[in-house]
Amino acid sequence: MVYFTLFLCFILSVLVTPIVKWLAFRIGATDKPNQRKVHQKIMPRLGGLAIFISFIIGYFVLKPASPYATAIVVGATIIVFTGVLDDIYELPPKWKLLGQIIAAIVVVYGGIRIDFINLPFGGHLQFGILSIPITMLWIIGITNAINLIDGLDGLAAGVSSIALVTIAGMAATMGNTYVFVFAMSLLLLGSTLGFLLYNFHPAKIFMGDTGALFLGYMISVLSLLGFKNVTVFSLIIPILILGVPISDTLFAIVRRIVNKQPLSAPDKSHLHHCLLRLGYSHRQTVLIIYGMAAMFGVAAVVLSKATMFGALVVIAFVLLVVELVVEKIGLVGKDYRPLLKMVRGMRKIS
Repeated sequence: MVYFTLFLCFILSVLVTPIVKWLAFRIGATDKPNQRKVHQKIMPRLGGLAIFISFIIGYFVLKPASPYATAIVVGATIIVFTGVLDDIYELPPKWKLLGQIIAAIVVVYGGIRIDFINLPFGGHLQFGILSIPITMLWIIGITNAINLIDGLDGLAAGVSSIALVTIAGMAATMGNTYVFVFAMSLLLLGSTLGFLLYNFHPAKIFMGDTGALFLGYMISVLSLLGFKNVTVFSLIIPILILGVPISDTLFAIVRRIVNKQPLSAPDKSHLHHCLLRLGYSHRQTVLIIYGMAAMFGVAAVVLSKATMFGALVVIAFVLLVVELVVEKIGLVGKDYRPLLKMVRGMRKIS
């Protein structure tokens, strides 16, 4: 039944997306080109509404059982409503943040939170009252991270799909306790892939904040639900699964601190901008980032099966690769190359 509903969500998304495209033009939910954007013509956004509609129909058809289901769906509806308003009226950042905070509060009130983590050498660390802000920061942070990478045709939808495949795959191996996470991930995956047919380069419609916020919210909650109350190393698994949007957001913050700019200042130095400047085409850039997302997904799977020593090796390898890529493409800045400079210095000495 789960796989039938996955297919249903895919077909619904394929059918609903052209209707949403027509609606976007009718109500003025369009994206105009400017110096920060890659597209050269007015494009309809609001495409995330098609993902949400397809997902929610699939949800009511399948009716996956969980005590958290109602809270997740209510929170998702709040997020989508916020995104729709932003796609039409371009809300100020504080109002978008308010919608995310309300959705996160609904989820926390519904019982989803990081209460504690088991320590590697025995015992566990209780978060107590801090579990509420920690959980909310995770949801809001991942929601915005997905939103930030939504800069090229098919990028956010594809990266989100890879993350959902990883979450669903890992949930499938973790027993009956995670059937709900598995089912919800597949429903969302089918809805996103159907939309991706229209969103891959050259895109016919953008997902807009409606889609980016919805996907970010759902992935943050599903990853949290799938890996809550676990070990220190296992807590890194959802971070690895979402490695591309998290690292892009993290280095955007570092870049603005280094350049003494406000954290909210827009720029054209995100991961996809850097790859485009290196000469890769639009489609090549998206496929390269898909590859990076898949690498993070594989690393997460390996980490979930590794011993403590193996986990340390995986984490160290991923951090090394990320740092090399960041320095090579200039994600922080052209002059930020500490590791590469150190390697060159060692070569000169030898």
